[in-house]
Amino acid sequence: MERRGRVHRLPDDVDTDQILPGEFLTTVPNEELGEYALRGYDPDFAARIEAGDVLVAGTNFGLGSSRESAPVALRNAGVGALVAESFARIFYRNAINVGLPIAVVPGISDHVSDGDTLRVDVARGEVENLTTGESFDTDPLPPDLLEILEAGGLVAYRQRATR
Repeated sequence: MERRGRVHRLPDDVDTDQILPGEFLTTVPNEELGEYALRGYDPDFAARIEAGDVLVAGTNFGLGSSRESAPVALRNAGVGALVAESFARIFYRNAINVGLPIAVVPGISDHVSDGDTLRVDVARGEVENLTTGESFDTDPLPPDLLEILEAGGLVAYRQRATR
């Protein structure tokens, strides 16, 4: 499962309230959450995302509440993949559960800039900065998690399995 996109860098410790502020949890339908992605970090962020773009963050991305709507907002905004030095555990699994490819690459923040183009292959465990030519290895996702991603998320995976 390979994705290519333009990099948007984020710092360490971006929490779920920054990814999707709580005020939108019950007032906005899931289909529209992308319009509010990262509003708590930068109110204009969602307007700059283009389909397939890649977010690259520092450590502890997605800490805070266990709300699944945070990765849903990123996916619905058009984010093609997430790469960070580390993720909060629940956020990591929620991203997979909603069908958003995710990779852990320690030290990645020092090797990308806003606007670089990144190739992310979570099946092979490869991340490549196509702008600079640097490559980074990461652990490939196990087959069961890849199946969930390829189905479009856990709900779609379960629906497919029951047919």
